[in-house]
Amino acid sequence: MTVIKILESSDSRIKVSIKGVDRVYANALRRFAISEVPCMAIDDVVVQQNSSVLYDEILAHRLGLIPLSTDLKGYVLPQDCSCKTDLGCSKCRVLLVLNAIATDDVKTIYSGDLRSEDESVKPFVDNIPIVKLAPDHEIKLEAYAKLGKGRDHAKWQPVSVSTLTDTEDPSTFHLTLESTGSLPASDILSEAVNILNTKLNEITESIKESV
Repeated sequence: MTVIKILESSDSRIKVSIKGVDRVYANALRRFAISEVPCMAIDDVVVQQNSSVLYDEILAHRLGLIPLSTDLKGYVLPQDCSCKTDLGCSKCRVLLVLNAIATDDVKTIYSGDLRSEDESVKPFVDNIPIVKLAPDHEIKLEAYAKLGKGRDHAKWQPVSVSTLTDTEDPSTFHLTLESTGSLPASDILSEAVNILNTKLNEITESIKESV
């Protein structure tokens, strides 16, 4: 019988003991936490005005790496959405707006300056520097956040740490997950378990159909 025991738990970090399961499956949870559990990230940026020192592409890249709080129940992956459009709709994307200008002094623009149309999807912390604006420089843009998976791009990885370590008991492993802030660590673990269970069921059904 598989036994999962919580050793440490907080919003940002969870450490569990997994006993009675092959290491392959325990490691699958570690990998799925990195590559399969979806989270929100900025993917498309429409720049209307940019007189900063950063090129539009670099600015968009920096925005994409800002961790966004994620509502998995409120949104679907773009490929699963009924809208079937590149820009998306209210079911699969969230609009964030950045409108900043420096007047007389150099001004640092932070993640907290992004304004989201949905309060459940916004920068996890407000103090991530985006760019410094010189006097009279301006940035005005629209950023569209979508659900994605870490296997497609690192900006969609919900964890900054995902490790599996052995113990003195060969049948027991310790799994540690640290969240980027997009999802609570316990939710990431739960989603990884659900994904593993779904994939195993699909394999079982496939075998049954081929016999």
